[in-house]
Amino acid sequence: MASTAFAPPPFSEDVASHLTFSVEDSIATVVLQNPPQNRIDEQMATELAEAVKTMTRSDARAVLLRANGPDFSFGGAFVDWPDTDVHELRALFERYMSVFNEFERLPLPVVAAVQGLRFGGGFELALRADVIFAGESAHFGHPEQTLGLVTLLGGIHRVAESAGRARAAECALTSERVSASTMAAAGVVARVVPDGVLLKEATAFAQKLAQGPTRAHAAHKALLRAWAVGGIAAADEAMFDIALPLFETEDTRAGLASAVKAFTAGEPRPTLDFRGR
Repeated sequence: MASTAFAPPPFSEDVASHLTFSVEDSIATVVLQNPPQNRIDEQMATELAEAVKTMTRSDARAVLLRANGPDFSFGGAFVDWPDTDVHELRALFERYMSVFNEFERLPLPVVAAVQGLRFGGGFELALRADVIFAGESAHFGHPEQTLGLVTLLGGIHRVAESAGRARAAECALTSERVSASTMAAAGVVARVVPDGVLLKEATAFAQKLAQGPTRAHAAHKALLRAWAVGGIAAADEAMFDIALPLFETEDTRAGLASAVKAFTAGEPRPTLDFRGR
């Protein structure tokens, strides 16, 4: 069982890490651990950036995002915002946005396992995952409206991408807590599972993805990004630049050879052990 632990450079010698990262059996696990609310702050953003940089050089083929404690994250660490110059705030939020987007654009499938409360920036971080598993008791919300703010890290339009404009507007304009089942019905959450098996179910799904054709997973993510930016026409335009290089990969060559052999013999296609390259 291959396992690689990663300890990010200390943000401060006097402060414990707010995020941990490790790779085991081709799964990179990112854990928020800034108790009790797992607030998103500059330290956590720095440690997430280091984790992203490291996992791109690792043998990880899927990512699991989770959090320690009863709640996933209450969002941004806002205590210092009222006394911070607006130009400094802009630089801070641009830093957060950049790191979150780097995480979103990883060429690996990302599964988020969320429990308890998931608000503000914590909600926006989980929205960067490709698939969200939620515990039955999980609730989601954009509290920014209660502060006279907006979803600073792209939450409203990412919810709109999955759930539609009306649902996104309702979430953002009311700041109401929304249940996991409602978010699943809206298409934001992929699966709702009992709280007690959340981590087990999400990990099993990440393991399944890690055994798949990693380069094809990355290609699907790239096509979805093209669609998000420019719609179907943009995705169609990018299709063959993204798809054709797959024919030169080991996994695709093995997959096609297996399919041809099974077809010729009149037999079912076997399940392949993809190598991720």
